[in-house]
Amino acid sequence: MAQYSHSKLSTFEQCKLKYKFKYIDKITPDFKSTIEAHLGSSVHNTFEWMYHEILKGRVPELDEVIQYYSKEWQDNYTEEHKIVKEYLKPEDYFNKGVKFLIDYYVTHQPFEDGTLEMEKQVNLKLHPEKPHTIIGYIDRLVFDKERNRYEIHDYKTANFLPKQEKFDQDRQLALYAIAIRELFGKDKKILLIWHYLNHNQKIISKRTDEEYDKLRQDIINLIDEIESTKEFPPNPSQLCDWCEYKNSCPVWNKKLG
Repeated sequence: MAQYSHSKLSTFEQCKLKYKFKYIDKITPDFKSTIEAHLGSSVHNTFEWMYHEILKGRVPELDEVIQYYSKEWQDNYTEEHKIVKEYLKPEDYFNKGVKFLIDYYVTHQPFEDGTLEMEKQVNLKLHPEKPHTIIGYIDRLVFDKERNRYEIHDYKTANFLPKQEKFDQDRQLALYAIAIRELFGKDKKILLIWHYLNHNQKIISKRTDEEYDKLRQDIINLIDEIESTKEFPPNPSQLCDWCEYKNSCPVWNKKLG
């Protein structure tokens, strides 16, 4: 059974050659991770710990949250983490994470929001006659009893805050919503919620039944395209600076050109 993720699909759309290097050839990447990815995982892991404590009936103090984040950062940071913006240092990114957590904690305490699970794995079968499934992990799943609806929360540490139109067309959380509807009932109302931590803002979107149906078919069509593709040309863009296969790319490695 062929398994896809939002990340895998996005890689194909971003650069077919990168997709080939990563998922077909399975080339060893140039570096393990970027500093931005390390920041994101450290913050996500801290939120996961914090909400697990809350689900057990205890709200950690803010100092505890920062201490947990500090340990997460230190335990998993290495000098191999790539820093593209060379004018910034590791401590600059670390301090951004501290600010994210303080802002979020102050804004959302006492955290009485109906959280059900953190990092919930979902598996979505796209079509009964197709072998493909979508796998994903929901940062935080909430059930709002008063409004009888589910909420899919996602945390973003990016600097740039897109416009509302981007969220209304976002595929990742909408795919997770389809999976949640299949688990709990297709009549369930679902909100898609992004927390842009760098701006301390929450963005909300939702979908109609028709939009869910269209998304499912669009993904089936995209996977069909991926599996029928024979040529994998590079697609140079500003994202290349963060690409972990740059040394293998003919655009950047003239020896392969």
